[in-house]
Amino acid sequence: MDIKTIIEGCKNNDRKSQERLYKEYFPSMIYMCMRYIHDKDRAAEIVNDGFLKVFKKIGQFEFRGSLEGWIRRIVFHSMSDNIKKNANYLKFMVFEEYDKRTGNEVMNKLYEEDILKLIDHIPPASGDVFVLFAVQGYSHKEIAEMRGISVGTSKWHLSEARKKLQSLIINNYSNQSHAG
Repeated sequence: MDIKTIIEGCKNNDRKSQERLYKEYFPSMIYMCMRYIHDKDRAAEIVNDGFLKVFKKIGQFEFRGSLEGWIRRIVFHSMSDNIKKNANYLKFMVFEEYDKRTGNEVMNKLYEEDILKLIDHIPPASGDVFVLFAVQGYSHKEIAEMRGISVGTSKWHLSEARKKLQSLIINNYSNQSHAG
């Protein structure tokens, strides 16, 4: 069965087509979620919620881009919604240096989804440490034990993630604080 046939089947609520699509893309979606949510059950719940949305919105997919990219965006938004629901807002203490330079206006506009999108642009190891520390509240000692690295390496990755995120925030959001 080719992908167009599977998509057409999904549009018609064909369970076999839905199952094929799910089995095809579940591994890459769970991998993406596990980069941010280090709890396999929660990550699987997020991916399943995402696929429910995929099946509801499959009629909107127009073959203009990658199906995997389209599914990834939907699952990513499900993950962001889950983080918002479970953690309210990120603790922005990690941005105190940035805050001093630009003020709070920009930071107040940044939500988890924005940060998670930016995290995709930093090296995975640093992004993982940032999420564990800033989003999930783990200590450097706990992160070091989970990742098999030293506490110093965990702190270095957090520092690198901060620097890169600060740069990305300045480049992507500073102009928004000046717009009315």
